[in-house]
Amino acid sequence: MLNAGTKLGPYEILTTIGAGGMGEVYKARDSRLDRIVAIKILSGSFIVDADRLRRFEQEARTVAALNHPNILGIHDIGNYNGSPYLVSEFLEGKTLREKLEDGPLPLRRASEYALGIAHGLAAAHEKGIIHRDLKPENIFITNDNRIKILDFGLAKLADSKSLNEVNVTVTSATVPGIVLGTVGYMSPEQVRGEPTDARSDIFSFGTVLYEMLTGKRAFKRDTSAETMTAILREEPADLSTSDWHGTPAWERIISRCLEKLPARRFQSASDLAFAIESLSGSSVSASATSPSGSNIPAIRPARSYLWFIGAAAALLLAAAALFIGRSSVTSAPVKFTRLTYNRGFIYNARFVKDGANVVLSAQFDNNPAQVFNVRPEYPQPVKVDLPSALLLALSPSGELSLSLNSVLHAHFSTGTLAQVPMSGGSPRSILDGVISADYSPDGKSLAITRMVNGKSRLEFPVGKVLYESSGYLDYVRISPSGDMLAFAEHTVQGDDRGFISILDSAGQHKQLTPEYESLQGIAWAPGSNKDIWFTEANSGQARQLLGVDLSGKVRQIFHSPDGMTLFDVASDGRVLLASDYSRQEITTVDIATGQAHHGLEWFDGSADPTVSPDGKAILYFEYGGPAGSLYQSVYRKLDGSAPVDLGPGGTSEFSPDGKTVASELLSRPPQIALYPIGAGESRALSLGGIVTTTDLHWFPDGKRLLILGALENETLRSYEMDINGGAPKPVGPPGWLGKAFSQDGKRIAGRLAEDLVIYNAATQQAQNVTGLQPNEFILAWNADGQGILVYSEILGGFSVTRIDIATGKRTLVQTFSEDDKAGLFGFHVSLSPDRKTYVYSASRALSTLYIAEGIR
Repeated sequence: MLNAGTKLGPYEILTTIGAGGMGEVYKARDSRLDRIVAIKILSGSFIVDADRLRRFEQEARTVAALNHPNILGIHDIGNYNGSPYLVSEFLEGKTLREKLEDGPLPLRRASEYALGIAHGLAAAHEKGIIHRDLKPENIFITNDNRIKILDFGLAKLADSKSLNEVNVTVTSATVPGIVLGTVGYMSPEQVRGEPTDARSDIFSFGTVLYEMLTGKRAFKRDTSAETMTAILREEPADLSTSDWHGTPAWERIISRCLEKLPARRFQSASDLAFAIESLSGSSVSASATSPSGSNIPAIRPARSYLWFIGAAAALLLAAAALFIGRSSVTSAPVKFTRLTYNRGFIYNARFVKDGANVVLSAQFDNNPAQVFNVRPEYPQPVKVDLPSALLLALSPSGELSLSLNSVLHAHFSTGTLAQVPMSGGSPRSILDGVISADYSPDGKSLAITRMVNGKSRLEFPVGKVLYESSGYLDYVRISPSGDMLAFAEHTVQGDDRGFISILDSAGQHKQLTPEYESLQGIAWAPGSNKDIWFTEANSGQARQLLGVDLSGKVRQIFHSPDGMTLFDVASDGRVLLASDYSRQEITTVDIATGQAHHGLEWFDGSADPTVSPDGKAILYFEYGGPAGSLYQSVYRKLDGSAPVDLGPGGTSEFSPDGKTVASELLSRPPQIALYPIGAGESRALSLGGIVTTTDLHWFPDGKRLLILGALENETLRSYEMDINGGAPKPVGPPGWLGKAFSQDGKRIAGRLAEDLVIYNAATQQAQNVTGLQPNEFILAWNADGQGILVYSEILGGFSVTRIDIATGKRTLVQTFSEDDKAGLFGFHVSLSPDRKTYVYSASRALSTLYIAEGIR
C-alpha cells in the first residue's frame, strides 16, 4: 500500500481508490500535464508470477491500442521498486455494480448503457481484443452518464497461440475471476476451458443486460460449481417471474446473447449494437456513444431480405385513419387523402409538376403491372395507354421514364429504360438493366442506377459512371439545385437492408445514415438541398419516415402503427406515400397431381424454401416476427408438425444425405453455419476475405460447399469450400454463379451475366448454352442429364421450361398460377431431389397510396 505523497516518476499519489484481482488502484496527479490520473500497481504477491506479469503488460499494450470513448484510456506504463504500473484516465462516477445496488435500471437508462458497452466491445473486437471478464464491476458510469469498460487485464489477442492452453480455475461464485473470468458472467466455452472469441464477450454482455433489466443475476446459484452447471445446462429464470423492466424485443436480444452455442449468438458486437440501436432510437446512439455526434456504426451489420413490412390486412380498409400517428416536430394533425382503392401493390408514384395529378405504376387485382394517372379529388386511377411497365421517373415536362420487361430480384427490379410522353404511345427503348431513375430539375438530364456485369452503377448523366457497388443502388434522387445525388445503397443483392448515401458535385461519396434492416423510398425535403427524407425499418418494426441532413444527423419525422413507403415530396410540402401490408407465403405442389399444400410459412417472412432429399421436410429462413436481425434457419416436416428453429441464418440448404443444414450467417464478415438435423453440435465456417454472400449449395459429395460471394470491391463469383477446413477457392469463370449440379457432380449449371453456362469441374471447361431468357432462373438438371430446367415468373405464378444443352431447344414443361394474383410476386422456386415436388415462396404485398399534408 502506497502512502499519499509517494512519487512514481512524474506521478504523485493522492489517495487509494481500491483494489482489483490483479492490483491496487490509486488517485494521482500528473505533474507534467497538471491533470488527475489513476494508477494501477501490480500487487506484490503477483510480482514473482511471470504469467501474471506478462498479462499485466499485455493489458497496457492492448488497451493503449484502443482509442474509443467507451473504453478506459491508458496514458503511460512504468515500474516502481520492481512493481509495474500503468497510468489511465481518472474517472468520477460509479461502477455498474454500485448502480445495481438500488435494483433494476429504467429501460431508457439501461438501453443507453447497453449501447455504450456494445460499441466499446465492437471497437476492441475489431482490433482482435476480447475482454473475457465483462461484469458490472468492470463497467463504469461517469457522472455525465458515459460508459467506460474497465480492466482488459484478462484480454487476449484473438489470434494468440496460447488460446487453447488455458484452463478455468475458480473457487467461489463471488470471487473475481482468478484466471479467466468471474463465475456467473462466464460463457459456456469459458467454463469448459475451451477457446474463446468475441462471442464469449457477447454472452457475458447478455448476463449483464439481464441483470440491468431485472435486478437479478442470470445464473446465480449457491456454489460456484452449481453456477457453472447452470451456465452450461440451464436457462435464466423466466423474465415474467422477475421485476422485468424490458420489452419482448429486449427479451429476444438477451436470449440471443445467452445462447449456449456461440454460432447461435450475435456474431459480432457491431451486430449487437445495431440491434440495440434499432430499439433505442438514433438519438441514443448519437448522444451516448459517439464523440463526433455520428451514429453510423463502425462495422455495418448483416442483411434483411424480402421486406414489405405492415400490419393486419383489415387495417388497409380503414382509409386515412390508417396513418394516425405523430410528427416529431409538430403535434398538428396530418391530413391524408386516399388515392387508390383497388386491391394490389404500388410500385412507384410521382407528383406531376403542377401537383394536380399523380402518376403511378401498380399491379391491381389479377392484372399485370400498369401505369395510371389519378386526380386526388376523384381517386379512380385511369390507365395510361401504354404496355405493361413500371414507372421510374417523371420529367417536369411530363415525359415518363419506364422500365419495360422488368425482372424482379426480390426487392428491386431491372428492366429496359424507355421514354414516352405521359399521354401515351410507343415507348422508345434506351438501355437495359436499369433499376431506378430521376430527372434533373430542368428535365434535360437523367440519373440512373443499373446493373452491369454483376455490379450496380450510378450514372449521371446516362453513360457517365460516378459510383459502383457489388450490392445494388436504388431510389436515386437529384437535389433541387441539381448538383447532388441521394440514393439507397444496399450491400447485398436480393436484400433491402441499406443506408442513405450521397454524391456531391465533386463526385465525393458519403454514407449519411446507419444501415437499416429495411430501406425503401427516398425524396429530398420540400425546397431543400440539405435534408433527405426516407422510410426505413429496424428489428421487426414497420417502416417509418425519417430525415437526415448532410452532416448525418438523423431525426424522426412521422411514425404510425403501420408500415409506409415514401415515393415523392412536392414543393408545397405534400408527401406521396403508401401503406404496406405483406407476408411471405410458402406452398408445395405435387407435380404429378398438381395438388397444392398452402400455409407452410411460419411468421410473415418465410423465404427461399428447399425440399429435403427424402421429400418429407422443407427448409427455409424466417426474417419476420421475432426472428431478429440475424434471422432464423427453419426446419419443417410436411406431416403437419410445428416448425423447428435451427439457429440464426439466411439462405439454407440440406446436405445430400439430409442430415446437415448449411446456412448463411448474416454477420459481418459473413460465415456459414452447419446445423445437424437431430442430435449433434453446430459449428461455423469462416469465409476468409469474402465480404458478401448471396447463395450456397452443397456439392453432391456432401464434403464441399459452393458459395456465391464477393471479395471487397469485386463482383460476385463462385467459390468452392471444404466444410472440414480451408479457405474458399474460386471455381469457374469470373462472374459465373453456379446453381445446379448434375447427378454425377461433375457438371454445374450456372449463370454468367445473361448466359447459361455449364462448367465441368473435372476438365475445368465452360460451355455456353443458348436459349436462356433474361427473366429466367435456373431450377435443376433434367432427370436425363441432357437438359436444364429453368423457371420464370408469370402473373401470379411461374412456368417451368426445359432447355436442351446440345441444341438450346426450349420445351414448356409446366405452368402454375394462383387464383388470387393480387400483389403476388417475387417467386422463389425449388425442385425436390426426387423430381416429385415443387416448393415455392412468394410475397403477397398489398398497399394503398395516400397524399399526406401537414408532415414537417
